[in-house]
Amino acid sequence: MHLVALGINHKTAPLSLREQAAFDPQGLPEALRAVATVGAAEATILSTCNRTELYCGLPQNAEESLIDWFCDYHKLSSRIVRPHLYIHGGRTAVAHAFRVASGLDSLVLGEPQILGQMKTAFATAHKVGVTGKLLNRLFQHTFSVAKQVRTDTAIGANAVSVAYAAVSLARRIFDKLANQTVLLIGAGEMIELAARHLKEQGIKQMIVANRTVERAATLGNIYGARAISLQEIPDYLHTADIVISCTASLLPLLGKGAVESALKARKHRPMFLVDLAVPRDIEVEVGELSDVYLYTIDDLKGVIEENMESRQAAARQAETIIEGEVTEFMRWVRSLDSIPTVRALRCAAEALRDAEFERAKRALERGEAPEQVLLRFAHSLTNKFMHGPSSALREADAGGDADLIGAARALFCLDHKAP
Repeated sequence: MHLVALGINHKTAPLSLREQAAFDPQGLPEALRAVATVGAAEATILSTCNRTELYCGLPQNAEESLIDWFCDYHKLSSRIVRPHLYIHGGRTAVAHAFRVASGLDSLVLGEPQILGQMKTAFATAHKVGVTGKLLNRLFQHTFSVAKQVRTDTAIGANAVSVAYAAVSLARRIFDKLANQTVLLIGAGEMIELAARHLKEQGIKQMIVANRTVERAATLGNIYGARAISLQEIPDYLHTADIVISCTASLLPLLGKGAVESALKARKHRPMFLVDLAVPRDIEVEVGELSDVYLYTIDDLKGVIEENMESRQAAARQAETIIEGEVTEFMRWVRSLDSIPTVRALRCAAEALRDAEFERAKRALERGEAPEQVLLRFAHSLTNKFMHGPSSALREADAGGDADLIGAARALFCLDHKAP
């Protein structure tokens, strides 16, 4: 079985394609089972705002089938998708997983949210029953590496995230951010981060809109925000100077008409809107309106780049850690290849032992001297066990196969001095 990581991310594909290639969280179990149709013995799907990735245990040379399945599942043209895809195998796939979990491949270098998202993705796959020895070991090792990177480097210093970048951008647009009213749409991790950063900036008026009002109320109680349902958004939209949205909706929640009505009620006071969702929560046409500043997750790249320099040294240190851990993981992967051989060797040795044991037992039952029986048992067992290796070594010596002879000396520790 061959480890493969396939996907698209913010570096390789535009937002318009990423949102088409995103997996619906509700349909993820079905998708995980469907991957088996291309021969995947194990699979995990990671789908976030910035990336969609499949980690699979595949037969050799099955990558093309996986790519075709990915395109067919999302009803996307292979011709359009392929230029944006990356596919890693073996050691490169392991390194990629470690880098992603450690935040080294994120839009915001070192952001911690991706680790939680990977844990959720793996937990879902594990619950569905589509993980096995390879992915179980890979993801447990991945989580351990990410924890080590955060502990041993400063990759997590100076809190930055996409949500933080959104708040930083809002600070540039409004002279007095604390005086603005904010509408947060959604109640997930990204929105909670935004609420936390906004609270730290002194925002006093916050509204949280969510499909489940109870979840919005939980967030509201923590950050002093008013909780409303998604259906109530039109009643409050005109009061919002800042709108930050990030939901799992498959269709836009804010259309051009709704924002136009809000602008009229505001007498065209500017509105700052940030859409962190993939697929998008806010219609693209909203950006055409006057007095509206609409930013998507891709637009935040410029803001985020300013925060990169402080993390570059930590990233280089993290890469060194990851390189060592990849070597360790691949050593385990290679050990899997020896398991059938070890098992066969043990079975052969046990068969010889059992046969000689039965012969010795019969000799004892005939009344032969135990000392002679044991001596013959040990002698016969040694000769029979050594017959095959000895013949192979004599042939190797005659044929000049020094490698096999050297391997035998290492295998049986023949160059080690006796204690």
